[in-house]
Amino acid sequence: MSDLGSEELEEEGENDIGEYEGGRNEAGERHGRGRARLPNGDTYEGSYEFGKRHGQGIYKFKNGARYIGEYVRNKKHGQGTFIYPDGSRYEGEWANDLRHGHGVYYYINNDTYTGEWFAHQRHGQGTYLYAETGSKYVGTWVNGQQEGTAELIHLNHRYQGKFLNKNPVGPGKYVFDVGCEQHGEYRLTDMERGEEEEEEELVTVVPKWKATKITELALWTPTLPKKPTSTDGPGQDAPGAESAGEPGEEAQALLQGLEGETDMRPGDEDAGVLREESREYDQEEFRYDMDEGNINSEEEETRQSDLHD
Repeated sequence: MSDLGSEELEEEGENDIGEYEGGRNEAGERHGRGRARLPNGDTYEGSYEFGKRHGQGIYKFKNGARYIGEYVRNKKHGQGTFIYPDGSRYEGEWANDLRHGHGVYYYINNDTYTGEWFAHQRHGQGTYLYAETGSKYVGTWVNGQQEGTAELIHLNHRYQGKFLNKNPVGPGKYVFDVGCEQHGEYRLTDMERGEEEEEEELVTVVPKWKATKITELALWTPTLPKKPTSTDGPGQDAPGAESAGEPGEEAQALLQGLEGETDMRPGDEDAGVLREESREYDQEEFRYDMDEGNINSEEEETRQSDLHD
């Protein structure tokens, strides 16, 4: 599934005559600054070179979409901004008419993706911000999907681990602002089996969190050289030193009541939920947080078909 693309919004080529006002070279080709109204109703104003759009320009589609940026031989290439008919927009790098390189996509629901693109899809390192909740996914993407090492950051806690097909998999941990971490792993569980067919059996796989232990926050502290022991009087630790590396009172309360396994999901906004024992969450609850960014892709697919029609 890909993002809304401009491939459906095809631009007229150099062989389409239309109306033109501007510079030409000795061969009569469009060359230099010019303005064209194309046969399909689109317009272009900007630089030409040897009959092709080349350099900075503005291309306006008859449906309201427009591209403002660089061209190379009639292709969007370099830095540019594409504004789609629904108001969403992409600002960043292009290559051969595709989003490619680093860029920011602003979605119609105010979500944003900032990061790397490859052949029109989110691919590489990137950050997706969910506007409604303030949560964000920071990590790797593969072919438009959340996949690889990442961190899902919420209001008062975060999940760190690996993702596959936009779901968490394998070992990971929840880090809570109250001063503790819950370690465990996500295991894929067969949730529902359909009727057997001749070639394959339909199986719904759901990731479930299995907690293994609770620890204090793993804080990094610099290694300091040891000071010589004073013989002038009784030694005293610096104020607050006795609590270094220890969880706070609220975290200690959590640790005392958290022996055994607990099921968690990335979207829990209250650390107190850890006190609930052996609670499992189904796929729909889990995907409340994980799929928000992917709803846009489905909307974009619908948008693409509308634009194409």
